[in-house]
Amino acid sequence: MTDRIAVIGGGLGGLASAVVLAARGHKVVLLEKNGWVGGKAAVLEEGGFRFDMGPTILTVPRVLRRILEEAGCDLDRELELVRLEPQWRCFFDDGTVLDLSENIGAMAAELDRLTPGRGAGEGYRRFQALSERLHGISERFFFWKSVEDLGDTLKFRDSMNTSTLSDVLALRMGSTVAGTIRSHVPDARAAQMLDHFTQYVGSSPYGSPAVLCAIAHMQTNDGVWYPMGGTRAVPLALERVARRLGVEIRTGTGVRRLEVTDKRVTAVETEGGERIPVSAVVSNMDSVRTYEELVGGAPAKRFRKRRRYEPACSGVVFYLGLDRGYDHLLHHDFVFSRDPAEEFDWIYRRGEPAPDPTCYIAAPARTEPGVAPPGGEALYVLVHTPYLRPHHDWSRMLPDYRRVVFDKLKRTAGMADLEERIRVERVLTPQDIHDRYRVLNGAIYGLASHGRFMGAFKPGNRSRDVEGLYLAGGAAHPGPGMPMVLMSGWIAADSLDQDLRRGARGTDLRAVA
Repeated sequence: MTDRIAVIGGGLGGLASAVVLAARGHKVVLLEKNGWVGGKAAVLEEGGFRFDMGPTILTVPRVLRRILEEAGCDLDRELELVRLEPQWRCFFDDGTVLDLSENIGAMAAELDRLTPGRGAGEGYRRFQALSERLHGISERFFFWKSVEDLGDTLKFRDSMNTSTLSDVLALRMGSTVAGTIRSHVPDARAAQMLDHFTQYVGSSPYGSPAVLCAIAHMQTNDGVWYPMGGTRAVPLALERVARRLGVEIRTGTGVRRLEVTDKRVTAVETEGGERIPVSAVVSNMDSVRTYEELVGGAPAKRFRKRRRYEPACSGVVFYLGLDRGYDHLLHHDFVFSRDPAEEFDWIYRRGEPAPDPTCYIAAPARTEPGVAPPGGEALYVLVHTPYLRPHHDWSRMLPDYRRVVFDKLKRTAGMADLEERIRVERVLTPQDIHDRYRVLNGAIYGLASHGRFMGAFKPGNRSRDVEGLYLAGGAAHPGPGMPMVLMSGWIAADSLDQDLRRGARGTDLRAVA
């Protein structure tokens, strides 16, 4: 048997896996279909402007630090990170402008000023205390190990002591993010601001489990950071480290299928027809598409049978090179819809673009002026949309929806002359995202986190259906967002490494045959 491990896909999860595995002494080949590594963390350069094409917000950098430390590297030497405070600015239809601060006391005081006499500040403090508790529970039971369901999270026979029972009750199972937020924070604007922590996972706060409120404390405690050079600097750093460790990185190499013999992966077949014998595979491709397109057969049927997974939302991204920036913007901004319940209903239940959407804006020139010519701005505008439905034709839908988005920015964000300032304009639609990144139905964030009880669970990193197959990325545990995707890569690599070192062959699949 060969000792080579293949990593399919060079997104952040795949790169993290490759680094960890190589650091632990394994021979690794990384196969990436596109001409670059980094997945959605790509870059667009045109006319003197530089745009991050995918993720723009880095939180919980200690996850990246842990991965680099496995390779004997120091995060502070590999990357220059700038902490952003305030974390983002919020614009509302009624003219209110509200900044989100990492300082809980300052944020509570601001909410009291916004809505005097309603106890908003104290409610925010209580919400953050709950968020901290949920974060702690996640660290103990959910993070840094392969998890697919409650059985992986809690070993009931060993763990049902008083402390664990208290943690289970604190999870507020059956409650949603939106309901939990509004039970603490009475002001609709503040609640809408807090709702958008769940947008890191591309899901509706009205359908997501309350445990995801932990994201608020993760961001408040660990901060919001900008890597100089853009978020593209993160995969470039991981690529440098991987190459130093001897990882063979082959771009322009798509994978056609996995060869599975006696329920174990034995080889990878590339789109060019090459057969690469392997001892194990980490797939950084979408988990559903991994089973459907690369594995197939009985394992794919078992995977589908266990649970039906729904894609997370997609989005339209506008990359706008402006000759003049807007001084009233922060690095990160949200331009909120007039009615969040209506907006999320359109996106997640009706499956159509919202008529009055929330727009996320990144304006990085105030932190790194070199992203644009002097005085200009490399504006990034993201609007969430439904994942692709069969009748969606974005070549036809885009012109009208561009008008909706730009009208929103002009009306609510004080950008009345936006179109006059544009010197470069490019766009990424849900169809582009689907085709470019091989994700499920154009979903930006992998799989949706909907379901009051099981919504937080994604496919586990150690396959239950194919021995030697491990999953990483936003469509695997623990889910989407830069730190979680990086963590998924670490978990997949750690699980694989432990299995090989034990001489094990992963899960005993005879039990599920």
